[in-house]
Formats: sequence, C-alpha cells, structure tokens
Amino acid sequence: MTRSSLNRFSGRLPVVMSLLAFALVAIALIAGWERHEKDEGAVAHIFQLLVAAQAPIILVFLTTADWREFPRPARILALQLGALALALAPVAIFRL
Repeated sequence: MTRSSLNRFSGRLPVVMSLLAFALVAIALIAGWERHEKDEGAVAHIFQLLVAAQAPIILVFLTTADWREFPRPARILALQLGALALALAPVAIFRL
C-alpha cells in the first residue's frame, strides 16, 4: 500500500466509522434497545469501539498527509471531526 492510498483510506475510514456509530445510536434510540438494562449493553460497547478505534486511524492520516497542500488535509480532518461530533451529539443530548 502506497503512502497516498494509505492516506486516502485513513482519511475516509473515520468518517464511515462515525456515521456507523451515529446510525447505531439513532437505531437504538428509535427502537428502544437496551432501555431497561442495568449495565451497558452491546450497543454501547460497539459504539465505544467505533469511536475509540478512530484515534490511531486519524493519527495515521495525519502522519501520511502531504502538508504542502494544506487545505486538502485540513478539510478532511475537519470532516472527520465533524462526523465524530455528529456521532457523539446524541449521546450528550440524551445523556446515554
């Protein structure tokens, strides 16, 4: 895998993971999954894994980015952070 293909992959994967985490929380809220559980269920653990696994992938993106073309990596990083904020918003709003 070349540096540019690794950069493209690590630039897209966190966004996909954040969208999956958001969809998981949205489906869990709508369907009422694990509402009466005493402890965190599978949905919470999958959400935590999706969010936590993004950190090393974003680090790979930052280290393989071509910083001479600053606007492109900055836009992708902003998209990654925005998608992460979208995934974390329902958790903060509904205090899950």
